[in-house]
Amino acid sequence: MTPVELSRTVLRAVRRAVDAGELDVDVPARVGVTPPGPGGCGDYATGVALQLARPAGQPPYRVAQVLRAHLADADGIADVVLTGPGFLNISLHRTAPADLVAKVLRRGTRYGFADADADANASTAAGGTLQLRCAPDPRALVVADATARILRSQGVTVRVGCTSPPRSEWTTVLGVHPDADTDAGAHSRPVEEIRPVPAPGDVLALGRDAGRWALLHPAAHDRPRTGGEHLVQRESNPLFRVRYAHARSRALARNAADLGFAAEPGPVDHAHGIHALLADHPRVLAAAAAHRAPDRLARHLVAVADAALPFLPTVLPRGGEKTSAAHRARLALAEAAGTVLAGGLTLLGIDAPDHL
Repeated sequence: MTPVELSRTVLRAVRRAVDAGELDVDVPARVGVTPPGPGGCGDYATGVALQLARPAGQPPYRVAQVLRAHLADADGIADVVLTGPGFLNISLHRTAPADLVAKVLRRGTRYGFADADADANASTAAGGTLQLRCAPDPRALVVADATARILRSQGVTVRVGCTSPPRSEWTTVLGVHPDADTDAGAHSRPVEEIRPVPAPGDVLALGRDAGRWALLHPAAHDRPRTGGEHLVQRESNPLFRVRYAHARSRALARNAADLGFAAEPGPVDHAHGIHALLADHPRVLAAAAAHRAPDRLARHLVAVADAALPFLPTVLPRGGEKTSAAHRARLALAEAAGTVLAGGLTLLGIDAPDHL
């Protein structure tokens, strides 16, 4: 169960409590679930009871007790513990991480896409064509292009226009191809301007992949660095870590095939927080789309890679060790991490090589 799915489960619990007459509130549009804070427990926590207490005219702890009764028997939830003034701390069934890995592998690089999720909010595609417009500037063009890619992954129809024709070398090297015309008709949304802080120096010298990363990894209001640090093949380079983690995951799949075994999702100990990051991927995509912020996706990929890299050496059997269910489960988790990295890089317009 991903945080998005758990959020919907909590919302259903609120709706059932309202229908049963236990709470007299308007059901909120969304509910936030996060890793538990200090004093918390379980896999996720939510403060929805504190949010609803005032309109319900009841103490937060009492609201939490009402919601706990509706959450405790929900599919995928093993336990719900109340802490503090009324926080709901939710533990998922032990099969949940394996189910998550199976979902990532099943959906492939489209994991987190709105059209790949039966529960996705179909309203994202409503309202006509979204118009993004930018100045003929390399960073503005790349940010607009990546933003459009992410928005399309969330079911939004997007067109990207430039206020004047960009230089041909920008489109060729950086892989940006704005639409010739942003006027899609009367049913289109108002034009949104994409105006990141321009990049200093000549980003074209970095080539497509490193150039796009240099322009996308910092937030739009930060001035990017366009030096050779984006080309070095070492751990100090975030892009290298992301692509290396992906390439290592693909190499592990090849090596496992040579040893005669394949991935099979199952329980994995000492996973370095990888499961939580994979579960958070759909939320990151949705937030990057909503805030027109591809940098959120770039930083998320760095977090996934940094969690995966210490784990990857544990996947294959060592010495005379025989292949076990634990090895198959670890391989499945490694492949799922690589899948998320490949899908995220593709949305940023950056290649995810199998060999590095």
